[in-house]
Amino acid sequence: MKIGLEIHVALPTKSKLFCGCSTEQVDTPNINICPICMGFPGSKPSLNEEAIILAKSIANILNCKIRDKISFVRKVYFYPDLPKSFQITQLQESIGYEGLIIIDKGKRINIRRIQIEEDPAKIIRSEEYSLLDFNRSGIPLVEIVTEPDITSEEELTSFIFTLKARLYYLGIDIDREIKADLNISLGKERVEVKNVTGTKNLLEAARYEIERQTELISRGIEPTKETRSYDEKERKTKASREKESDEEYGYIYEPDLPEYNIKNYSIRETVDPIEKAKELAEKHAYNPKIILEAIAFDRYALDLIERNEEKYNFNSLMQAIMEIKRFKIDNIDDLSLKMLLEEIEGGFQIDKDTISSIIKHEKVKHSDFSQEGIDNGIREFIEKNPDILRRYIKNKKLADYVAGEIIKRYKAKPKEVLKRTIEILNSMTGQK
Repeated sequence: MKIGLEIHVALPTKSKLFCGCSTEQVDTPNINICPICMGFPGSKPSLNEEAIILAKSIANILNCKIRDKISFVRKVYFYPDLPKSFQITQLQESIGYEGLIIIDKGKRINIRRIQIEEDPAKIIRSEEYSLLDFNRSGIPLVEIVTEPDITSEEELTSFIFTLKARLYYLGIDIDREIKADLNISLGKERVEVKNVTGTKNLLEAARYEIERQTELISRGIEPTKETRSYDEKERKTKASREKESDEEYGYIYEPDLPEYNIKNYSIRETVDPIEKAKELAEKHAYNPKIILEAIAFDRYALDLIERNEEKYNFNSLMQAIMEIKRFKIDNIDDLSLKMLLEEIEGGFQIDKDTISSIIKHEKVKHSDFSQEGIDNGIREFIEKNPDILRRYIKNKKLADYVAGEIIKRYKAKPKEVLKRTIEILNSMTGQK
């Protein structure tokens, strides 16, 4: 089995690749447009330097060789989403080439090239007509082309995860559309599945195509070379139009864009989460997969680890961070983290209410466990357990239970907490 990918990633620039129109995603069609991204005759492109910096940074994190000079070409084809009848892209002088990603078990996936190009318009189809929205036309893309080095569904999943994690730390929004062409062959001929949107669909398309080609081969039928598309609703690939060959595209150099010297363009500093997880695991004798699960798509979690790894027991710190992630808490500060760690190391059961209570209590009086802080903690606990008031009227010893919970959570003095618990319960139930 051989699998190769052509992955298109939208770059998070403020303006489009060759004009000043906004890249903001809006619901109203055809408002972020101008003669350049509409392909009007006589309009001239002007290169967005922010896109060059991002593309060069992507090439760097994928271990590519980066050219000092780049150029652009016209990829000529006729389709409604491309009114000027060509797409501005790169060919021989693409920004990066001969890259490499290492995935699980040390497997090397080679990157053939990384190139910059413009996105076509969006086609909205119905049974009776098709509409064109040019808001997307001209948005800068980076195309990442791999060698056919992926040999299983598991390797494909690992590659996509690794790529997305590295892009995340470059500030590439993984929730924006990622489109891919999937080249897969189990026999002699290659089948291309075009324009698969989203990583979930990409994995499902690969799974279906592997099963389809395997079944054909088991019946003695050689899969034919063809272009297919992926149907999201039916979750299967279907025969599609034949793809043009490179010769049919009629590539010519883009006469309106000169050769660019990008040697002095900066590269954005970033973190490789896979390597960072390995580094932390070796340093603290911890499972690297758990660390990677925590930080792969969460810079906040990595910041918490780096700020606190020398202050606390690393096992407890990782447990606290996984609890914070589990309950999607994103505003816990250093003191609240310390209180949460005390709960964990004390062997107490951690739930969302516990974490929320810790954060809320800390906000009341910071590190000052004053009378006001204790009172607020007691009232909050009672509000979340309203049956306590009814039960307290019949059983005054319930005050000991409430006080015990507050003492565990806030590490306050037992006598003071019990006294205030009884006073508050009495006032709320009208008891003396």
